[in-house]
Amino acid sequence: MGISNFDYFLLFVSSFVLVGALTPLMRRIAIKNEVFDTPKEGHKTHKVPVPYLGGVAIIIGTLVVSYGSSLVSNFTRDTFWLASSALLPALFLGIIGLFDDLKNLPTWPRFLAQSTAGLFTALLLVSNNTVGTPTGSKFFDALITVFWIVGICNSINFFDNLDGGASGTIAISAFALFILAFNGNQFLIAALSVVITGSTIGFLLWNKSPARIYMGDAGALFLGILIASLAIRLDPQLDSTAASFATPILLLAVPILDTSVAVISRISRGLSPFVGGKDHLSHRLMRKGLTKPKAAFSLWGLTGVFSLVALALPQLGASAERITVSIVGALWIGSFVFFFNIAHE
Repeated sequence: MGISNFDYFLLFVSSFVLVGALTPLMRRIAIKNEVFDTPKEGHKTHKVPVPYLGGVAIIIGTLVVSYGSSLVSNFTRDTFWLASSALLPALFLGIIGLFDDLKNLPTWPRFLAQSTAGLFTALLLVSNNTVGTPTGSKFFDALITVFWIVGICNSINFFDNLDGGASGTIAISAFALFILAFNGNQFLIAALSVVITGSTIGFLLWNKSPARIYMGDAGALFLGILIASLAIRLDPQLDSTAASFATPILLLAVPILDTSVAVISRISRGLSPFVGGKDHLSHRLMRKGLTKPKAAFSLWGLTGVFSLVALALPQLGASAERITVSIVGALWIGSFVFFFNIAHE
């Protein structure tokens, strides 16, 4: 199956326009039904209630464009079901996230749902030999996939704490994933990645500071598992195994960094990792004097740096790949130390 450059452009524009149009509609529905993120807890940075349900616009837009394009293109039935293997688990978690937005679910139902979706995806990828960088052991492939999906779902959810921060970051990561998949002739991953890019940018129009709507858990969990499953399916076609394993991590290095800093900070203070707090990267940047927009631009810029490294790796040989991964690994560790040492509240 091949997809033309113009088809990719249409996928991007369609998802951008549809989500951009749906988001204000969902905002009106949220306001009418009083579905707000009310700043009751101390870790909230907004001062007035902000409507949820932006994630519903992202979900609808992504599904409509993805499935709609398959009906008017040369997608085969096999490709349709392959796309469903990525989209349906994402829809499942999106629905769980929506329930959480509406009813404020406890931690364990969300974790159980994430684990179930991760296990389903892992078994599917392993049984069909579609893990991008297999270890040679189906057991370890499945274990790594479940850990990766649950971890990234939580990372994206945790990371969604700043106006435009998560949506802009995911857009950059998804676009880099699109380029890697496009250059590697991995059409399905490229197509879904460009749809995610368009959807998140369309949502970003309404989510940038000052945010008029939030994506909520519905959007964060939907996007988390979707980009996680696409990234782990990607075959980066590199000479170095270490660089191949590093590629998905590089694409999502900033959400992973945010979760690592927040969780380790909380554990070191004797707090539950799942309790809210002003200890995320965005909060720490604002304590350094940055405004919300500048903090978002900083996180986007850092995401862009790691994504550019991921895009550069296929142009290098095995030795240069390993050296580059070592250098960027040191950069990630240095970033962790920098952010961790900024005082928390």
